[in-house]
Amino acid sequence: MILISACLAGLNVRYNGTNSLDEKIQKLVLENKAVTVCPELMGGFSTPREPAEIVGGNGQDVLDGNATVVESSGRDVTNLYLKGAYATLQKALEVGATHVILKEYSPSCGSAKIYNGAFNGTKLAGEGVTTALLRRNNIVVLSEENFFE
Repeated sequence: MILISACLAGLNVRYNGTNSLDEKIQKLVLENKAVTVCPELMGGFSTPREPAEIVGGNGQDVLDGNATVVESSGRDVTNLYLKGAYATLQKALEVGATHVILKEYSPSCGSAKIYNGAFNGTKLAGEGVTTALLRRNNIVVLSEENFFE
């Protein structure tokens, strides 16, 4: 079984109430080969919500307590991102997922790049909080950009 970011399957769960539909990924869900998750919703957020970025590092740094996740207004939402990451890990373990496909650039789900924490649209190498936790637990995390390569 594969876990997939709900937004990639066409569910309107992104911060701005939209989705990032990828029809090849959605097909896996329709064929019962994958289950959707949204770490942000599992952490207690609603849709829509303020955009958030990791400040002071990446997902690994957040897990280690050396970086935070903040909304564009400045509100620290690190604990909600951690809650969502652990809930996603639990779901992955429950369904026996060996692979997870998560939305690139997200502060939860980014697997190769995330935004730099300055809310200026600049991306840098790094991973989100959920990706970091899943990888620490030996679960392969890919993005929609490299899953079908």
